[in-house]
Amino acid sequence: MIANTSAYRDITPQIGADVYIHATASVIGDVVLGDHTSVWPGAVIRGDVNHIRIGAGSNVQDLSVLHVSHKSTWDPDGSPLIIGDNITIGHKVILHGCTIEDECLIGMGSIVMDKVVVQKNVLLGAGSLVPEGKVLESGFLYLGSPAKKVRALTEAEIAHFLYSANHYIKLKNSYLNSQNISKSL
Repeated sequence: MIANTSAYRDITPQIGADVYIHATASVIGDVVLGDHTSVWPGAVIRGDVNHIRIGAGSNVQDLSVLHVSHKSTWDPDGSPLIIGDNITIGHKVILHGCTIEDECLIGMGSIVMDKVVVQKNVLLGAGSLVPEGKVLESGFLYLGSPAKKVRALTEAEIAHFLYSANHYIKLKNSYLNSQNISKSL
């Protein structure tokens, strides 16, 4: 087991190929990290009372908190957290029991609550709050508290989502390579 991952109720996080998890990050319980994901300093991914799935090429930046809601009689499924491929989760973001589809950018300090669906190719501006159950439609910029649709995204802005994800893949690779060099010295 990777030092900063831990089992909860005998469920151990599943870590894909070429994943980087910083030594100060925590990944707990029923969590699957797709290939080439990165988890940066101080981030917490806690799959204790429901599951968390993070797709390939996604990055969870510094001090972000990812959690879920438990199953209950009034909510039999609870709220798992599902994050697609090539997602950039900015610094100090809170994602709680929501779904983020592929190729999105969640701006720094944003909060996304239970049962929210963020469709593919959405830019959520820094500091935004998305209340429970809201759907953010594909191809738009959302800002504010509560988050509101501001305008359609340009093709260049949509292309930036993959650029951002690929930038973090390169960055995590440089961290992994420097760790391997240090271990061999």
